[in-house]
Amino acid sequence: MACQSVAVVMDEQALLGLNPNADARYRQRAIAYFEQLKESQDAWEVCAEALAKGIYSDDHVKFFCFQVLEHQIKFRHCSLSAVQQQLIRETLMKWLQFQLMNTQPEKAFIRNKAAQVFALTFVMEYMTLWPKFFFDILSLVGLNPHGVDIYLRTLMAIDAEVVDRDILHTPEETRRNTLIKDSMREQSIPSLVESWFQILQTYQQSHPELTCQCLEVVGAYVSWIDLNLIANDRFVNLLLSQMSMEELREEACDCLFEIVNKGMDPVDKTKLVESLCQVLQSAGFFNVEQEEDVDFLAKFSRLVNGMGQSLVLSWTKLAKTGNVKDAAETLQAVEAKVPLLVQLLVHEDDDISANIVGFCYEYLHVLKQLPQLTDQQKANIEAIMLAVMKKLTYDDEYNFENEGEDEAMFVEYRKQLKMLLDRLAQVSPELLLEAVRRVFTNTMQNWQTAPFMEVEVGIRLLYMLGEALPAAHGAHFSGDTAKTSTLQDMMRTLVSCGVSSYQHTSVALEFFETVVRYDKFFIVEPQHIPGVLMAFLDQRGLRHNSPKVRSRVAYLFSRFIKTLHKHMNAFVEDILTRIQDLLELTPPENGFPALLTSDDQLFMFEAAGILIVNSESPVERKQALMRSLLTPLMDAFRLLLTKLPQETEEERQTALADCLSHAVGFASRTSKAFSNKQTVKQCGCTEVYRDCLQAFLPALSCPVQRSVLRSSVRSFLHRMIICMEEEVLPFVPAASEHMLKDCEAKDLQEFIPLISQITAKFKRQVSPFLQQIFMPLVLAIFEVLARPAEENDQTAALEKQMLRRSYFSFIQTIAGSGMNEVMANQGAENMERIVFTIIQGAVDFPDPIAQKTCFIILTKLVELWGGKDGMVGFPDFIYKHIVPACFLAPLKPTFDLSDAQTVLVLSECALTLKMIHLKRGLEFIQFLQQEYLPSLQVAPEISQELCQVLQQPDVKVLKNYIKAFFQRGKL
Repeated sequence: MACQSVAVVMDEQALLGLNPNADARYRQRAIAYFEQLKESQDAWEVCAEALAKGIYSDDHVKFFCFQVLEHQIKFRHCSLSAVQQQLIRETLMKWLQFQLMNTQPEKAFIRNKAAQVFALTFVMEYMTLWPKFFFDILSLVGLNPHGVDIYLRTLMAIDAEVVDRDILHTPEETRRNTLIKDSMREQSIPSLVESWFQILQTYQQSHPELTCQCLEVVGAYVSWIDLNLIANDRFVNLLLSQMSMEELREEACDCLFEIVNKGMDPVDKTKLVESLCQVLQSAGFFNVEQEEDVDFLAKFSRLVNGMGQSLVLSWTKLAKTGNVKDAAETLQAVEAKVPLLVQLLVHEDDDISANIVGFCYEYLHVLKQLPQLTDQQKANIEAIMLAVMKKLTYDDEYNFENEGEDEAMFVEYRKQLKMLLDRLAQVSPELLLEAVRRVFTNTMQNWQTAPFMEVEVGIRLLYMLGEALPAAHGAHFSGDTAKTSTLQDMMRTLVSCGVSSYQHTSVALEFFETVVRYDKFFIVEPQHIPGVLMAFLDQRGLRHNSPKVRSRVAYLFSRFIKTLHKHMNAFVEDILTRIQDLLELTPPENGFPALLTSDDQLFMFEAAGILIVNSESPVERKQALMRSLLTPLMDAFRLLLTKLPQETEEERQTALADCLSHAVGFASRTSKAFSNKQTVKQCGCTEVYRDCLQAFLPALSCPVQRSVLRSSVRSFLHRMIICMEEEVLPFVPAASEHMLKDCEAKDLQEFIPLISQITAKFKRQVSPFLQQIFMPLVLAIFEVLARPAEENDQTAALEKQMLRRSYFSFIQTIAGSGMNEVMANQGAENMERIVFTIIQGAVDFPDPIAQKTCFIILTKLVELWGGKDGMVGFPDFIYKHIVPACFLAPLKPTFDLSDAQTVLVLSECALTLKMIHLKRGLEFIQFLQQEYLPSLQVAPEISQELCQVLQQPDVKVLKNYIKAFFQRGKL
């Protein structure tokens, strides 16, 4: 493998570890050897010698040697001696010379790494040690194919190091790169451009891959070099000739795209684009329909898009500066491209079409700004509309039941077309409305014989008008009569022509989506409601053979009912009967697949609830209907709950617990129908929900699957507190007792909001209960927070942080609800312990969210108990603990005054100090000046300044001063 003269110098055993198949011992040794060579003053020179002399034939060793060299240039170049720097230059040139003589080129990964090393050396030395870098390489390489390949790869690597805007550079690197580019423009670019021309001309037949590489280089460099060097007859003619060569045409197209994209004066840009277009047109490239190569056409479409967008940008600049003549000429140039734009937009290949959307969008934006449209411009709009409508159509291959990558790409492409449609609506809403009406009407007349994709797109266009022609709160059927009557006509046709019976899933979905988008139509023409309801309820909707359709229709049905419940009175009981089987809880042992998933059933229960609550039936009937809806859930729940503890299999337990959870969720969802106007009490439904609570609460004491069951019952309690008001209170103590048993951090964290909700809603009504539960809850929190956790357990740490926040929020709710007796009646020892946790939260934990809450609590406690008639002993506590907290917290190293959340903490801290002054007056000022601030070594004049600010009425002044005070204190 190696020549003997170097064998003693390089660690052959380590080199064996470079092979990907080597065992771990050798690989470790190779890594260690690499580190050793990188850090050594001169050991790396063996790698240079190995490359210069071509000692190793193993590709991995060659790559390794280049990596070692790369490290020296990148990180140690400044510390290398002049001799060592010279050695690197010589090594690279000798290695390059070897390439010229080799019959076979090196592997691509080695050539790329070599190019990187050449580029790094160039960046380090071009301005100082190696100004003739390009001259030396070009002199050596000449037109040798292997050499040209390395030269072109090096140029692309230099582009990555010096030009590429996607790569982040430090300000220092950016300055350096600017100097390099300036120097290259002066000294090297003309000879580089000449070399590119020679390469393109010489190798276009014999080495197309080199020609493509060279075209890529030209495209990369054209953005920052003098355009006249490239945009001239000989270069452009050469590029155009290559546009006709099969192996080169795509790269030539990309190269022209980069030329067109170059930033320049708008008038010059228009001239450049126009001259290029003339040549392309006369060469026959505009005859798109005759071109069969879709990959090339996708590139060509991108080029036309670039030319079009460049012209639009030129027009915008010229119009802004008031250059009327040139702006008019540029607009004319834009208009001339529209026929080609439409041809590419309507092309059957979506990639070709998608590549021109940008130009199309911007052209429409231009038209939107014009005071009046010409007939030609109106014709252009119509042509674009028809193209968009055609391209919105699904193709035969689209797989609706198993959508993959191709389908996802079409969905994205459709979104781009929707943007065009919305823009068309802004330019000419009348034209769009008329075009859609025409297409829609023709399609609906022949829906029985038309292919699904035409029917779907016909309805889709009507659907899209809803966003393209927006109306406040979906009021599409009031206001502008031309628009409303057209939309009304189309909706009438949609719901009465029978198209809802079309069997394809895409048509079914589009039908229901459109019906719900325009649900206000049925307020205007309610006679169509029964027919549409039947479509929802039969095999066209909720009983469709596609699960995808059934699922979506369940959601849309609930939306439809929600909007139109006032018009449903005549159908309520009929609908409830028809959907009865869809409201059944599917137990896990049932082997039959349900028509709807449990998520879909939530929408059905919500719809059923809305129908019952908003019906005009007497209270007794509403009560009976709600009971018949909820009783099966309660019965099934009780049955499953008795089975759950007896079940031994984990999987089966989980299935039963999920089913129980669904039952509670369904019952909870029915309650969303109630409102301030239609309360539970007014509908006579209090008793049935009370029965639900009695059925569900025993799940809290179930010994298995506690997390799932507790979570669902807790959510139900949240809903009942909103709906049932004080009727829920008798159930809360027992529920709370169960939820506090054997709980984890997450259980407590989720339980606290329930208690806070009860506290905020019922206040003094629940004071006895809160006094009773307060310490058990607080002690349960303390116990969980005190549990040891592993040092690196991020999840446990986060759960504890969230629980701590929840605890402080709970105390804040109690203090803020004016129920100070809840805490005051817990006994002096407990009281002190709790207030200490607040002090600790304000000072010791670097969590701004919790700290802010703690200072809010401290302010409230000072307000409640800090005055002359406050709690005995509390003033002492203020001076011993609360005042120090207000100073120690902001002085902590973790208290970051540049962080917005932390600044909010400081504002609350300032308010606490203000409240202490309010309650204790001059006594507090004297304490600060004579005792506390001197203990912190605060200078007397600063101390006096702070006390003066504290006594001012404007809190804002205090907040600003406090920030400056602590910023000084931290210096």
